[in-house]
Amino acid sequence: MCEDLSEAALVERIAALEVSKSAAAAEQAELTMALDAARRAREAAAGVPASQRGKGLASEVALARKDSPNRGGRHLGFARALVYEMPHTLAALKAGALSEWRATLIVRESACLSVEDRARLDERMCADQNALEGKGDKRIEADAKAIAYRLDPQAIVDRAVRAPAQRSVWIRPAPDAMTYVTALLPMPQGVAVYAALRRTADTCGDGRGRGQVMADTLVERITGRPADVAVPVAVELVITDETLLGGDPTPGRIPGYGPIPAAVACRLAADAAADARSKATVRRLYRHPTSGALVAMESRARRFPAGMARFIAVRDDTCRTPYCDAPIRHTDHATPHAAGGATSLRNGLGECEACNYAKEAPGWRVRTFCDHQGRHTAEFTTPTGATHHSTAPPLLGDLVPLKASGIEIHLSDLLAA
Repeated sequence: MCEDLSEAALVERIAALEVSKSAAAAEQAELTMALDAARRAREAAAGVPASQRGKGLASEVALARKDSPNRGGRHLGFARALVYEMPHTLAALKAGALSEWRATLIVRESACLSVEDRARLDERMCADQNALEGKGDKRIEADAKAIAYRLDPQAIVDRAVRAPAQRSVWIRPAPDAMTYVTALLPMPQGVAVYAALRRTADTCGDGRGRGQVMADTLVERITGRPADVAVPVAVELVITDETLLGGDPTPGRIPGYGPIPAAVACRLAADAAADARSKATVRRLYRHPTSGALVAMESRARRFPAGMARFIAVRDDTCRTPYCDAPIRHTDHATPHAAGGATSLRNGLGECEACNYAKEAPGWRVRTFCDHQGRHTAEFTTPTGATHHSTAPPLLGDLVPLKASGIEIHLSDLLAA
């Protein structure tokens, strides 16, 4: 038992487990490449075109690792680089001289190099494992960057030229009903944005903190709406009439964000209704009396009608592939329409773009079913026969049905009543 060990023995065991984690990561990389080779060989023998071989494998690896499909692609690329091109880095990972993340940093910084130069970087960085001792993440990254630049300066410049094409914006939940909005921008624009926000904060003397002024200014300049004006909550807030009007403690839910406390949900709705410069509406939906699952509807069209697609987006919240938290981009048929799949809520799935395309690979199968309480479950079967399940979250928990459907009511009228 752990309590029987001395402090020195406990530290020793912790260190040994860290080495084991690194060794396990190295073995995962080797097994991933063995799977890749076996899959491609089988598909080649079956006459699958070369461009289609291995399609969907990254998502399969992600499911096996209980990770998102996006990270599955990274795992596959990481394994390919280690096993086929960077033997010294693989050996250092296997020996515990590198953690998986630090090995990933080395692979990432070498990605723009030719195979020959990548091998040279691998040797200079990791041939002597003792030289890795004591180096943290930043030092590992900086050393790899320096070596890469010496080996091929033009490749580094070319990568910097291409980088602005990757500019984007993300949002993810933060504690206490807050969010992180992250922007990846070219350095000059990013510095200019921050400097402009800071200048505004430096000249503001209304008692708000610097960070508060910068955050409020960002909201105002992007939305064109004063920061003190309540945000419209027409479709973005899912809340029961019992919570809104009867004081029920059942949480509300923001699609794509998750549950928020009942008091916070009511405050958002009330603020939006009370502010004449804002707008708030409530859309009524039926749901199962105990499970909270939404009732079904069906269409004969191949494409999901806008209302049904919105319904599925609210029901599924995020991509329905197990472990994938990406926003929904596609409303897809679990059983393909060409195979007789209905355009219905039961057969419909909200998925991100990558997952939707991944499950079209040969050997993948998806089926959906509902239990006696109306809970919607999707079963994903990979080409190896492994099955993974994903159940849509309850709309708002165990609730009685709402009393109307398909109508939109101004929240201010409800509150006034």
